Amino acid sequence: MRNTLVIAGKELQGYFVQPVAYVVLTVFLLLAGWFFFALLRQFDEMVQLIQMMGQQQQLQNMNLNTRVIDPLLHDLSIVLVIVMPALTMRVFAEEKRTGTYELLLTAPVRTGEIVAGKFIAAACFTLIMIALAWIFPLILMIFGNPEVGVMFAGYLGLALLAITFVAVGLFTSSLTQNQIIAAVSSFGLLILLYVISWPAESGGGAVWALMKYLSLPDHFSTMVRGVIDTSDIIFFLSVTVVALFLTQRSVESARWR
Repeated sequence: MRNTLVIAGKELQGYFVQPVAYVVLTVFLLLAGWFFFALLRQFDEMVQLIQMMGQQQQLQNMNLNTRVIDPLLHDLSIVLVIVMPALTMRVFAEEKRTGTYELLLTAPVRTGEIVAGKFIAAACFTLIMIALAWIFPLILMIFGNPEVGVMFAGYLGLALLAITFVAVGLFTSSLTQNQIIAAVSSFGLLILLYVISWPAESGGGAVWALMKYLSLPDHFSTMVRGVIDTSDIIFFLSVTVVALFLTQRSVESARWR
């Protein structure tokens, strides 16, 4: 455990001296801010229009969670699909390119500790990024009356989704020494997990049910609606564990070459 924490601390420090990490953080927060204020402006215009039309019953049905937070979280999940490969592409690929990968593999640490340390560091940086995006729900809590429990469930889903993306990114980075190939491979896998249920929308049977179960947005959408189901949490954790296991096997195979 000590070796894992040492590696995690070193890697986390590395994120704060790499320009790519700051670019990813800036792009994520700028897009989040743009989406939030665009959705909030749209919500305000709809409220004003309904008030002008005198439809008080419809005005009572207007909800900040469904009109602002829900679409914001879905937009941010798509942004994560784009930016997370850029954040994780260098984790193993950069060390392979610079030649420090061999030194790491010959160090007196287990491959599981190496993978766990790098994963913890990337996950911590990602959670910091998600935590900074809490500024938008806080704005609504100060000036509006949203459902806090629903927002918490949605952001928990976003955090689990992001951590799953980190694990997938680590796996693709462990396969190559080219950061571009690692990023493109990660992006392709994430897109596949995002759209895998599309053919199953009009189908049935066990295969279609499996495709829907493997769909990341389906599990994420449930949590965005405020439903924290243990099956969704287990799904995200299972995908993360499988990706980390494959990463560990990839690193282990390199050690024995």
